[in-house]
Amino acid sequence: MLAACHPRSSDFLLVLAALTLAGCGRTTGSDKSKEAPRVTVAHPVVRELQDEDDYNGWLTAFKTVEVRARVRGHIKKVHFNDGEIVKEGQPLFDLDPAPFDANIKQAEAQAKALDAQKAAALKDVARYAALIQSGGATKQQLDKAQADADSYDAQIAAKQAEVERLQLDLKYAKITAELAGKISKAALTEGNLVNAGGSDPLLTTIVASDPIYVDFNVDERAIQRYQEIGAARAGTGQRPSLRDQKIAFSFGLDTEKGLPHQGHLVFADNKYTEGTGTILVRGVAKNPDGRLVPGSRVRVRIPVSDKYEAAVVPDAAMLSDQDRRYLLVLGKDTTVLRRDITPGRLLDDGTRVILPAPGEELAAGRQEWTENWGREWVVTLGLQRARVGNPVQPLDASGQPVDTSGAAR
Repeated sequence: MLAACHPRSSDFLLVLAALTLAGCGRTTGSDKSKEAPRVTVAHPVVRELQDEDDYNGWLTAFKTVEVRARVRGHIKKVHFNDGEIVKEGQPLFDLDPAPFDANIKQAEAQAKALDAQKAAALKDVARYAALIQSGGATKQQLDKAQADADSYDAQIAAKQAEVERLQLDLKYAKITAELAGKISKAALTEGNLVNAGGSDPLLTTIVASDPIYVDFNVDERAIQRYQEIGAARAGTGQRPSLRDQKIAFSFGLDTEKGLPHQGHLVFADNKYTEGTGTILVRGVAKNPDGRLVPGSRVRVRIPVSDKYEAAVVPDAAMLSDQDRRYLLVLGKDTTVLRRDITPGRLLDDGTRVILPAPGEELAAGRQEWTENWGREWVVTLGLQRARVGNPVQPLDASGQPVDTSGAAR
């Protein structure tokens, strides 16, 4: 009985396998639509831009003062904390005043002794003058007494000058800040002996923190272009100096996002560096909170044109074909088209300006060309799945389908 059932089971299995294969081979209408690859598309963004030159520079202190002692003495007190902001005239170091006080008292006492000797000499002059009338003294004795009195006058004047000098030394024993700014660390602390003179030690350094200089090197053609722009704006036909032009620039530290600080150019050196053809240019910027530290490296950007509108796309959307660059755009039937362009400058946010392809005529003008690009649908993601001449399924950045019926082409 089992043998009789076996052929029927085999036939059933063969029929079932055939039906399964036939079902797998069928394709529905909805399956055909899924064959088109999915890509992400977006309109180019039309933005207001300005042509700019970028440079690498560094910060320089507006003023720098090396604090040194003018007199010899032991440090008795340090009045500041390392790295703090100090005001002009603020006490920094006190030297022990006792030796200076003692020297002043000694000189004043010597001046009083000379005063007493001068008084005695004047009495001798008066006595000899009276004796000459009676023949009790000679003219020579009177002249000598007068000379002694005059000598004491000169010694008293010299001693008074010495007292003033010693009082000045006492004043210099209190070392104060010559300008407002950020102070360095104290090189010597309480108890150390400070020598004054050519080899006197550096006590600390103060740098003016506000404003601050921004220095960078500019090539010869760029500085000439800036001067021509200034002459055109002035309308005089003459090239004004950078200080007169007040060319604005923006800059930022290497650790900062973007270029948040503003300044203007004030100086260009009087000669170009031989061999490099560059010249040192200096700008000035405000630094009220002291965050900008001299010596820091910065990125500098100078605007060199008036503002204009331009279309920008993600830099990753650009493709290359040998020496030509192009974008993939959608036609009205979601067919992928190729549009040759010229890549412009790369912006800080990762987008790139697009310009007309070489040889492309702009009969309608640059403004209309830019506006037309603002209506294009550009493939930004899934570029490897898009093929020129083939349809795709366009999605926006959130993954939702996009209606491209209003595409430019």
